[in-house]
Amino acid sequence: MAAFFFYGWACIHDGAMVAEFERYGLARLRKLTGSLEILGAIGLGLGYLYPLSLTLASAGLSLLMLMGVATRLRIRDSFLATLPALLLLLINTFILVVSIQTDAS
Repeated sequence: MAAFFFYGWACIHDGAMVAEFERYGLARLRKLTGSLEILGAIGLGLGYLYPLSLTLASAGLSLLMLMGVATRLRIRDSFLATLPALLLLLINTFILVVSIQTDAS
């Protein structure tokens, strides 16, 4: 949760992220990406009180991280550079699956 909040904040406010998103070819999506990450972090936090929030936030963050991994592969980043996005994709997908199973029972 904290990782998404701080990375989202950096996407919006940190000048170094401007260059990163230009490198990705996604400069116009930098603020949107940051905003979605902050909203996802808030949604994960609210998930303790509102299970639907957890499901929606983890689904959205999983999709965002899938696109992040795809972007890293598209620009031919190293495995180590891709690893954080991949790990966050796996963690959020796990949270999503567990939250769906919990809601179903």
